[in-house]
Amino acid sequence: MESNFEKKAQERAVLVGLNADCFTAEQTATDETLEELDALLETAGGFCTGKILQNRHAPDSHSFIGEGKAQEVRMLVEATESTMVVFDNELSPGHIRALEELLGVTVLDRSALILDIFAQRAKTKEGRLQVELAQYKYLLPRLSGMGLSLSRQGGGIGTRGPGETKLESDRRHIRERISRLQSELEQVRQVRAVQRERRMKNSVPVVAIVGYTNAGKSTLLNRLTDAGIPANNRLFDTLDTTSRHLKVSDNLEVVLSDTVGFIAKLPHHLVDAFRATLEELEYADLLLHVIDSADPNREEHIAVVDSLIGKLSKPGTKVLRLYNKADLVPAEDIPIGEDVVKISAAKGQGMEALLQAIETALGHSRHHVTVRLPYSMGGMVETLHAGAQVKTVDYTGEGIEVEAILDPILYGKLKDYILKEH
Repeated sequence: MESNFEKKAQERAVLVGLNADCFTAEQTATDETLEELDALLETAGGFCTGKILQNRHAPDSHSFIGEGKAQEVRMLVEATESTMVVFDNELSPGHIRALEELLGVTVLDRSALILDIFAQRAKTKEGRLQVELAQYKYLLPRLSGMGLSLSRQGGGIGTRGPGETKLESDRRHIRERISRLQSELEQVRQVRAVQRERRMKNSVPVVAIVGYTNAGKSTLLNRLTDAGIPANNRLFDTLDTTSRHLKVSDNLEVVLSDTVGFIAKLPHHLVDAFRATLEELEYADLLLHVIDSADPNREEHIAVVDSLIGKLSKPGTKVLRLYNKADLVPAEDIPIGEDVVKISAAKGQGMEALLQAIETALGHSRHHVTVRLPYSMGGMVETLHAGAQVKTVDYTGEGIEVEAILDPILYGKLKDYILKEH
C-alpha cells in the first residue's frame, strides 16, 4: 500500500461533535473529546479552524446534526477557508454522503482520522499490513457513501493508502485483499507464537507496557533498555511493537514489550487488525499500565485502558500502575497502593522502585543456583530447560552442573543437589 508521508499543504478542518441523549459514553462527543480530536488532527498534519458541539435528543436521520446546524458548519467552513470537516462521532455512509452535499467539502469521522495517522506512522511490514487491513475493513461498508473522500487525489488527510484507488468499483477486489492480508497476519501470529514458545521454554517472563496514547510508554522503554525508540510528544507515535530484554536483578530477566497506545473510541477495525500485536497482552505475565499523572482527563483515560486490558489480557494478570510525569503534580495527587509506582521516565526518577516492584510481582521467590546432578538424573536437564531459566550446563566427571534460575517448586525438588546459591 502506497502512503504519502509528505504534507504538501496543511489541511484546514472544522471539528464537529454530536452529544445525543440516546448515545452511550463511547458514542457521544464532549468538549474533552473534541480537544483530543484537535490533537489527532494536528498529529495527522492538519490545522483546526473551529469547533462546533451540537446537543440533540437523537441524531438527524439525514444530516446527523440537523439541517440548521449543518448550514452553520458550512458558513464556518467558508469563513475559515477550510478544506474538510472532521466529526468526533462515527458516521454511517449515508450521513457522510448527505453531509458532503450540504457542506461542500470532504467529511471524515474520528475513525477515518485515526486510520490516516496509523497509515503515516506504521513503519514495519507488520504494522503496514495491520493498518491496510483496518483501512479496507473500514472502507468496505462505506463505499457507496464516500463521494468526495474517495474522488480526491491522494496525499491529504483521509486519502492515504487504499483511498487513493477507485475502490468503489471493485468490492470483490477488496474482499480478496482483506483475505490475503488476514492470511499474512496469521503468519505473523504464528511466528510470534514460536517466539513466545521459545521464551516460555527458557522461562523468561513477558512484561507488556500499556497505556493511553502519549502517556510515556516509549520513553519508559528507552529509559529501562536503551531501546532508542523515537519518543515524541504526539499521539500514536508508536505503532510497531518493540521488545527488549531487561535485567531486573541478578535473579530475574524479562522481555519488555511496548504496545500501541489506547484511546477512547478506538475503532474496532484497529483493535481487530492489531490483534497480532495486542495479543502480547494475552500472554504477558505482568502489565505495566503507564499513566500520565498530569493528564486533566486522567481518570477517564485510566478507565479506557482498564476496559481494554479486561478484554485483551488473560484473567488474573497482575497490573502495576505507573504514575508517570509524577514530578509535574503534587504528591497528594497520586494514589498510594501496593501496585502503584511513582515515576518520571523522562528524568529517570523512580526506576529503582519500579524494578523492585517488577521483581516483587514476578520473581520474588525465584532462586539463582548451581546444582550438580548425578548422570542417573540426566532427564532433569530437559525438565530444567522446559521449566527454568537455564544459564549454563557443564558435564563434569562428578556430574551435570547446571546454573539456572528456579521457581519454588523446582527449587524444592533440587534442594539436596544445590552446590551454590548466587
